[in-house]
Amino acid sequence: MATQRSTFARSSSEVAPAEEANPNGTHSTNNIEQTHKKNDEKEGYSTAVHRPASGEKVDLPAYEGEGIFREGIVDDAEGLVTRVIDVEDDPTLNPWTFRTFFLGLGLSCFGSVLQEIFYFKPQTIYVSVVFLTGSIGRFLNPGPFNMKEHASITLMASAASQSALATEALAAQDLFYGGYPNKAAGIFVVITAQLIGFGLAGLLRHILVYPTHMLWPMNLPITSLLESLHKDKAVAKARLKIFYIIFFTFLVWEIFPEYIFTVLEGVSIFCLAHQNSLVFTNLFGGASGNEGLGFGAISFDWNYIAPFGSPLWLPLYTLVNEFIGYIGCIIFFMGLYYSNTFRAQDFPFLAQQLLDGSSNGTNFVTYNQTNILNAKFEVDDQLLAAQGIPYLTASYLGYLITSNMGFTATFVHMLLWNFDDIKHGWQWLSPSNLKAKFSAKNSWKFWANQESPEARNERLQHDEKLDPHYRLMMKNLYKEVPLWWWGAILVICWCVALGSLYALKSTLPWWGFLISTIMMTIFLLFFGAQYGITGFQYNIQPICQTLAGYMFPGRPLANMYFTCFTFNSMQQAQLLARDLKLAQYVHLSPRHTFTIQVMGCIVGAVMNWVMMITIVDNQAPILKGLAGSNIWSGQNVQQFNTLAIAWSIAKDTFSIGAKYQWVTIAYLLGFIVPLPFYILNRYFPHPFFRYINFSIILWQMGYLFVGINSAIGVFFFLGFFAQWYLRRKRPEFFIKYNYIVSAALDGGTQVMVFILTFAVFGGSGTARPFPIWAGNPDTSIHNLDYCKVNTATSS
Repeated sequence: MATQRSTFARSSSEVAPAEEANPNGTHSTNNIEQTHKKNDEKEGYSTAVHRPASGEKVDLPAYEGEGIFREGIVDDAEGLVTRVIDVEDDPTLNPWTFRTFFLGLGLSCFGSVLQEIFYFKPQTIYVSVVFLTGSIGRFLNPGPFNMKEHASITLMASAASQSALATEALAAQDLFYGGYPNKAAGIFVVITAQLIGFGLAGLLRHILVYPTHMLWPMNLPITSLLESLHKDKAVAKARLKIFYIIFFTFLVWEIFPEYIFTVLEGVSIFCLAHQNSLVFTNLFGGASGNEGLGFGAISFDWNYIAPFGSPLWLPLYTLVNEFIGYIGCIIFFMGLYYSNTFRAQDFPFLAQQLLDGSSNGTNFVTYNQTNILNAKFEVDDQLLAAQGIPYLTASYLGYLITSNMGFTATFVHMLLWNFDDIKHGWQWLSPSNLKAKFSAKNSWKFWANQESPEARNERLQHDEKLDPHYRLMMKNLYKEVPLWWWGAILVICWCVALGSLYALKSTLPWWGFLISTIMMTIFLLFFGAQYGITGFQYNIQPICQTLAGYMFPGRPLANMYFTCFTFNSMQQAQLLARDLKLAQYVHLSPRHTFTIQVMGCIVGAVMNWVMMITIVDNQAPILKGLAGSNIWSGQNVQQFNTLAIAWSIAKDTFSIGAKYQWVTIAYLLGFIVPLPFYILNRYFPHPFFRYINFSIILWQMGYLFVGINSAIGVFFFLGFFAQWYLRRKRPEFFIKYNYIVSAALDGGTQVMVFILTFAVFGGSGTARPFPIWAGNPDTSIHNLDYCKVNTATSS
């Protein structure tokens, strides 16, 4: 998969504190005020803080990247989730309605199709969950609409709106390995890869979801949006008006940069002034796929400004570190290329394919991987010796080096700066907890009811580690999902997946598939816990492909499917655990949540597969090309296949002593990088040292290796404007409108991209390009931003 923008997602919101009783029949947790007082006293804050009167709304300062509300108001997870989110529930609200399933299935189809389309774009884009939440207002809903219906539809659509990595593996097998032998097996691989992660997330929900410190902070703005749209009708009306104005404005606007006036994707003043320099193309160009680094370019296309998430959401802490990495990426990539490191100038500046060593800068020769594979699609050593070792572009190697350093730097950074979070995340594994768990009578009978609902509720109400929202749900006697439901999904899907892998001739042995499940579980326990605590998500795809390369040498297909059932299933488990927490915050019954998430996963997987087949069948030549087009690109599939081949011959490419050994050495260097600033801070304490996060910086230093890069500057400008100026100087405006504006921008843009894909971009088979004119240039002569085209031939 393309590298993902990892973030510490934080939010602030208008807050309605929970009341002890409510005349409308809602219930709330007891002693919330005492809890706030206890938290303040524990951390040394004065308890003489203004406490809002019943029903009074207050504005809280924004939640910073270091995990606190400043000015001593809220400093821990329990205080946060009881003040930002109402700790009250109305069990009479019914989510089991026709409207829930009708709109949920409709948006699931829309979101999953749109996400798969985005996966084959020059820049990978992710469907906005905030948009899915905000779009289910009056526009899609004709009558009275309760918050639990709204949340249910959001959760179903969220479960569906993922691009399954299994479709990438199938697309790669179709494009580069002559197709796959069994269509039905392909569908089942996609479905099971999603549901295995779902089953595992459910089995581990006591660790990843129920504890208070498992905050899943990216859910806070979504929950606050839901509450603002349903708790106060006057506020909801005003915000929906803003939503619709911006939504329809950008619905119309997006036609221009995407179709009619494509120069608006990235306006480069430098290239307009000097159109005959490849140096300018590499540095300042970026409106076309794999063109350049886009430095100084201005984009008017929200589709590429916010591909991984809106800049209006990112906290200043993350923006600063990502901006440092962005500048470092430009310096690093230009330095690699113009120093001719790794024979950089013999190959394209940006490309993700395997290249032949006969390339010379004027003729780029694509590596013919079929010449080194036998009939089983395994690497033959004699054929490899005859063909020669493949090459990679310097920019792609730069991405691998910095992302591998970032992977290990993340462990060190978290251990040095966030040790308490890690300790809480793994507290369940302490000897005392394990002894208590396994010494309990019949604790191993996970399928049996261990205690009555009343006894269980009594026990849970006294467990202060549990999220107060979960305790409230149990107090209202919502029925839990038995563990055997989750276990049954995991076991059934595992067996079906194993049979499907053999039907696809994936070359992944049964023991390799078993190892993938074990490793996925281990990774989920660590990375899932940290994602839930901090909001920072790690892209572990490179390490999965590294491990697969050494376990299955010479088997690129095995590498891809191992990665699919390790990385993809773990990521799906993280996303579904995140949504389980969202369901907990809005007090949806566990069995209802289970139902809608299973439905969303299945619908999304099937629609992913259908769109993948459609796009690959109709756009295969473009997907195999070096540059793709400004509409379609195979960059995700290409880099997935590239790493699968390259790691399958790791002894000749990445192992110590091989020509690209720095890709592997980078893992070791990552352990060292965070140490200097930590040591300096120990002896010369300063907020600057704590503010710098080298794990984020290193991830970002490889970010520009692919896709359309002309919008990155605008991304940072808007992010700093929202998070520094608006949030600090205009907090009321920021709190009331920031999230709803972000949802509207995402919504208008993504709906129009969906329409254009089928109407004119060839998503249904026939493309209808807009006539060439000055605002829509001929890309065989100029790039979209009028930077010089590299005229080197490719073969």
